[in-house]
Amino acid sequence: MNQTFYAPATIANVGAGFDLLGLALAPVDGSLLGDSIRIEECEKGIEFSVAGPWKHKLPVEPESNIAWQCANYFLARLPARKKTAGIRLELIKNLPVGSGLGSSASSIVATIFAMNQHFGLPFSSDQLLLMMGEFEGRVSGSVHYDNVAPSFHGGMQLLLQTGNRICEPVPWFKDWFWVIAYPGIALATSEMRALLPERYERAVAIEYGRNLAAFIHASYRNDVELAAAAMKDVLAEPFRSPSIPGFIEARTALKEIGMLATGISGSGPTLFSVTDDPQKAEMAETWLSENFLKNDESFSSICRVDPRGARII
Repeated sequence: MNQTFYAPATIANVGAGFDLLGLALAPVDGSLLGDSIRIEECEKGIEFSVAGPWKHKLPVEPESNIAWQCANYFLARLPARKKTAGIRLELIKNLPVGSGLGSSASSIVATIFAMNQHFGLPFSSDQLLLMMGEFEGRVSGSVHYDNVAPSFHGGMQLLLQTGNRICEPVPWFKDWFWVIAYPGIALATSEMRALLPERYERAVAIEYGRNLAAFIHASYRNDVELAAAAMKDVLAEPFRSPSIPGFIEARTALKEIGMLATGISGSGPTLFSVTDDPQKAEMAETWLSENFLKNDESFSSICRVDPRGARII
């Protein structure tokens, strides 16, 4: 039977929580912002193909595609009694590579989730998340879960990685609109990580901890003012923003519109800006469309937090 599985795009860091916070995105117009995997049985081996608007940005050889690698990794760990003759996979690539929207994570989550569903749920959610984190590490250079966890589980996730607990959901502001804008240029996560200093001053580390604690506290208390004030990225944004053309100007303009907070989505170049006013969200998207987007491959969208995560569509 042919089935299609979807994993949403994500915002990692969310301003205050470098490598420790992430949330899943759902456009308000009902469209899907994320990658999908179509899976069915075939005679033998793995048959693999790619479709979608960003197909041309991926390697031609299946072996170089992260989704193909995920499928093989999964099969190698599948109990013998669960194996079948073969599978046919099609990756529908709806997210641009190097966008800061969790493009690789979306492909990884969709593939591993689809494989687990197809083979009768042989692995637990925690086991799947560990697999997803390992593959995300292969792409970015280090294992982290701030994209794969929210793409898999939905909502906003705080990464614990303490004991046997990888992540925990955090309440999000249900009336917030998350305006995103991808300017149409690609920035490799590994290259953007290389811009960060190896050491930080003590005052910066303290400010980071204070902002993250304040944001989590505000999320549980539903304190919009405190949450917005705490959404400051003191670890990455000062070093990454010069590499994103127009970001600093956009942040200033969005503040003048009245947006609550603006930041870099993941490692960029996509930016996000939040508001609880739908009219301001539309004004922000219009400004970004006219001033921040660079070419025909760029796009913007008004989103909410996706509560569902990976799923069958």
